[in-house]
Amino acid sequence: MNDTQLFERYDWTADSTDNSERIDKYITLQNEDWSRSQVQAWIKEGRVTVNGEAVKNNYKLQADDEITLRVPPPKEMAIQPESMPLDIVYEDSDVVVVNKPRGLVVHPAPGHYSGTLVNGLLAHCKDLSGINGVLRPGIVHRIDKDTSGLLMVAKNDKAHMGLAEQLKEHTVNRTYVAIVHGVIQHEMGTIDAPIGRDPKNRQQMAVVFENSKPAVTHFIVLERFKEFTLVELKLETGRTHQIRVHMKYIGYPLAGDPKYGPKNTLELDGQALHAKTLGFTHPRTGEHLEFEADLPQDLTDIIAFLKQA
Repeated sequence: MNDTQLFERYDWTADSTDNSERIDKYITLQNEDWSRSQVQAWIKEGRVTVNGEAVKNNYKLQADDEITLRVPPPKEMAIQPESMPLDIVYEDSDVVVVNKPRGLVVHPAPGHYSGTLVNGLLAHCKDLSGINGVLRPGIVHRIDKDTSGLLMVAKNDKAHMGLAEQLKEHTVNRTYVAIVHGVIQHEMGTIDAPIGRDPKNRQQMAVVFENSKPAVTHFIVLERFKEFTLVELKLETGRTHQIRVHMKYIGYPLAGDPKYGPKNTLELDGQALHAKTLGFTHPRTGEHLEFEADLPQDLTDIIAFLKQA
């Protein structure tokens, strides 16, 4: 049997911006669900090759290096229920709405099968839709690990398809609250700019006009501080890192954002972004449901600090 059939394969090509980057750090940055220790273990096990040859963790990349990672595929029993405290905002036989805390990964990824929201949901409600496979049961959409707030989860395939269709048709109401660098002078705005992989840094997304997808974000200013602005944002589309990329694009990157923000920022574990409002049509009853989650304590503390600055 072909060895590659036993593995989930990932391929990347290093460019000039990756020169002298350690291979373990480079791969870790390709997926926020992968820890550096896990990546280092994969390298030691020979699961990583550069230009067809196995390398060590301290290998320094050069432009045009061809990098391949092979990860064993998950087994059906790999994702185990794990009891954990969950802030369930709404639940019935079809849908769960959960308020996710900052720092919690939404779903397992190859090599990272425990401690995620999915593990906790499996312990809480046993049955989740299977459309997205064993790694992402029930997950219709996701928010980044360090973004807090509301997420809808499907308990069965019919509910999953109904919610996914609403996302596709842009009828789900999703609003976020964020703290951004800089003082935005106008009261509101719309960012209509396509998002794709950054050709200068493959570890990030960016506004690009080739190999990209349409992306639209609306925002209004809630409050201005000396060097920051509190904004509310409404998603029309749901691209990877959309708010983080769009706000950076217009010159107001999110505070605390380790990937798209400046190094000198507020003391926060991750970007100052909270999924505040989630509204959708119930896939079985047709009733419109709307939920709101208060800002987490770390953000309210920072806002109080900025008011006094």
